[in-house]
Amino acid sequence: MPSANTTAIKPLPRILLDGHGGDGAPDVVLDALQQTLASPLPKAKFGVCGLVEIIEPALKARGLDGLVEIVPATEVIDMCDAPALAVRKKKQSSMHVSARAVRDGDWDAFVSAGNTGALMAVSKLILKTLPGIDRPAIASHIPAVDGGTFFLDIGANAECSSENLVQFAVMGSCYLQAAEGMKSPRVGLLNIGTEEGKGTDVIKMAAARLKDSELNYIGFVEGTDLFSDSVDVVVCDGFIGNVSLKTMEGLAKFMLSTIKQELTSSVVAKTGALLAKGALKRVKNNMNPSEHNGAPLLGLNGIVVKSHGGADAYAYACAIQVARREVEANLIERTIQSMNVLAEANT
Repeated sequence: MPSANTTAIKPLPRILLDGHGGDGAPDVVLDALQQTLASPLPKAKFGVCGLVEIIEPALKARGLDGLVEIVPATEVIDMCDAPALAVRKKKQSSMHVSARAVRDGDWDAFVSAGNTGALMAVSKLILKTLPGIDRPAIASHIPAVDGGTFFLDIGANAECSSENLVQFAVMGSCYLQAAEGMKSPRVGLLNIGTEEGKGTDVIKMAAARLKDSELNYIGFVEGTDLFSDSVDVVVCDGFIGNVSLKTMEGLAKFMLSTIKQELTSSVVAKTGALLAKGALKRVKNNMNPSEHNGAPLLGLNGIVVKSHGGADAYAYACAIQVARREVEANLIERTIQSMNVLAEANT
């Protein structure tokens, strides 16, 4: 009989990867997995879902056979497939099989770089939403002065009600508390100004609800606040969020390209670049979208992480770590608890 001081051994996170999602699949997926397994990070159990005749030899070529479980699928959802078609016609796809494996408790999370619309539709259909949540949201970390801002929704819901925005705020706050260890994340609503009278009726109604909630709601924030140290969670509808995120990514690439061009334009510039090499490398890393890859699909009754479709192996490995953190933080249970508190406050 074990002694009273025996510490329970926590099971390893079980993370399943969609072997056919993304532009470079399956090579990018398996290269990312190889990097992850070679890293000093805590251990986890990994699987790859896909066509066995493709995945198995690719794993062997990397010396990963026997280290990674293959979960068979017989179909692939292409990047150009309509979400409705993917849901109805390709039920044996790697995306469907992965979602069912999480639903059935065989795996704790799955990561995919595949078709975003199909991933959201399949995940919502199979995993369902958590109690008290009407719509899932896609979230992303963006670089900011104090390290980062958690931004949602970035594309799942083009139109939202005030209730949807309140739910997004709860999910975002829960994520930072559970996955990042933040005690009381500051939550703001993205608006065209910080004055109370500004914004649509939906925004104003959401603000009124958030003021009366248990969240650390700080009010309206503007686009410039996204990169400041004044807010931790920024909430908006998916149309605004997606346009904002794509604009940020484009601007970051433009700035990095311009800086590189200017620092190689002359001998003096090259000398200055050499002297500032360390600082410039840190700036590049902070602005590199790959460092922030891995968008959680929040509000589902299961953990799903979306990697950018064009991600390289390093970026995909970052998405794997997002899934690992969510599993280790018991994000689903924490979100359910917070939604219950919100429901009690409204009764």
